[in-house]
Amino acid sequence: MAALLRRELALSLRSGGSTGIAVGFFVLTVVLAPLGIGREPELLARIAGGIVWIAALLATLLSLDRIFQADHEDGSLDQLILCPLALEQIVAVKILAHWLATGLPMTLAAPLLGIMLQLPIEASGMLAVSALLGTPALSAIGAVGAAITLGVRRGGLLLSILVLPLYIPSLVFAGRTVSNAALGLDPWPTLGITAALSLFAAAVAPFAASMAIRISLR
Repeated sequence: MAALLRRELALSLRSGGSTGIAVGFFVLTVVLAPLGIGREPELLARIAGGIVWIAALLATLLSLDRIFQADHEDGSLDQLILCPLALEQIVAVKILAHWLATGLPMTLAAPLLGIMLQLPIEASGMLAVSALLGTPALSAIGAVGAAITLGVRRGGLLLSILVLPLYIPSLVFAGRTVSNAALGLDPWPTLGITAALSLFAAAVAPFAASMAIRISLR
């Protein structure tokens, strides 16, 4: 599993394409948001959590189709299935690699972007925590959608339609966590729900994605 994780990270860094585009899109979207909304500090602080999380959601969509599609196209996926690891383990490693390549950089950038959006320091810290606990759900749910659309020509649009509704709970509770922190309310209940959603997605996604891959490769 460690060797597979190193392979996935090396491919992500070597290709640079979808991963770099996703992170760049995330930062650029948040940076440009105040230009369209306005520079009023109170308004920006109130909606900063929603802006950052919407940007993270859309940026994640840009890289989902590469989780399995590249390996499927060059035959590597068939070889991975024949290795001693169970397919569920392979999927779990790919989900982790996707999060390390996209979710983790966005998590690290989130507090700085929050400060830029006039969030208080405490709320910016809570934004980072919500991203750390919430973005794994984006990778896990996205992997299921990528597995379902595996082999579909131009399946990017279908993938977006499949996973966007499933992203809504994480978006709502993570965004509410940051808003509560900015308004001086208790952010921990919604943060707990955000973490629970990620744990549930991480537990279910390897099995659901593996089943979809087996069906696609028949």
